[in-house]
Amino acid sequence: MAHQTHAFHMVNPSPWPLTGAATAFLITSGLAAWFHFSTYIVLMMGLGLMLITMHQWWRDVVREGTFQGHHTMPVQKGLRYSMILFITSEVFFFIGFFWAFYNASLAPTPEIGEYWPPAGIAPFNPLEIPLLNTAVLLASGVSVTWAHHSIMQANRKGAIQALAITVTLGLYFTLLQTAEYCEAPFTIADGIYGTTFFVATGFHGLHVIIGSMFLVTTLLRQLFFHFTSYHHFGFEAAAWYWHFVDIVWLFLYVSVYWWGS
Repeated sequence: MAHQTHAFHMVNPSPWPLTGAATAFLITSGLAAWFHFSTYIVLMMGLGLMLITMHQWWRDVVREGTFQGHHTMPVQKGLRYSMILFITSEVFFFIGFFWAFYNASLAPTPEIGEYWPPAGIAPFNPLEIPLLNTAVLLASGVSVTWAHHSIMQANRKGAIQALAITVTLGLYFTLLQTAEYCEAPFTIADGIYGTTFFVATGFHGLHVIIGSMFLVTTLLRQLFFHFTSYHHFGFEAAAWYWHFVDIVWLFLYVSVYWWGS
């Protein structure tokens, strides 16, 4: 920062936005090729480029914020605003799914028997795996809050333990949801119920996986002494995202699993 006369971060030219865009193109094209032609080559290329982009881009951000001193207080303030706006956009993303679900369930059409769940659909018991998943996510919200307080109090051991517990609970949630999908008595092709159920819960499951990767990254950074009690926005962003995932699941549980069944 010695050569700068301001506290703002002028980002150097980077190839990773371009490779990220190429990743999005390859994955969407690869999924289409997989669905229609049963070929995995393009999809595997996209996933491989995605992993490379994620590693290299995150490495650069960690380097800029931790070792080069670019994440000054004004920069951190901008990062906080950007994370808030990103989570807000995610809220509206899920509002679309809830809108579709309630539009179909509050006014069932004659094609599905004019009642909900539609004829021929056997919904999940909300007191079995869905309730267990709810308890798992709520417990993970507690542990990530524990990790946050440990970091603020410079309790490195406590933060590592709490983050490890949170990641484990996130993985457990994903395994439970995978088991639920394998045992589902209906598919995504079973009318509006199957479509809204699998799209809403499936995208939430994807967000849990992304949040778990986010938390694993912060756990590794904590192991390498990257966080201090006053400079740890990377963890805060992951914690905010995880709490958002928790809240969305509560709405999904009440709406889709409990009320919708």
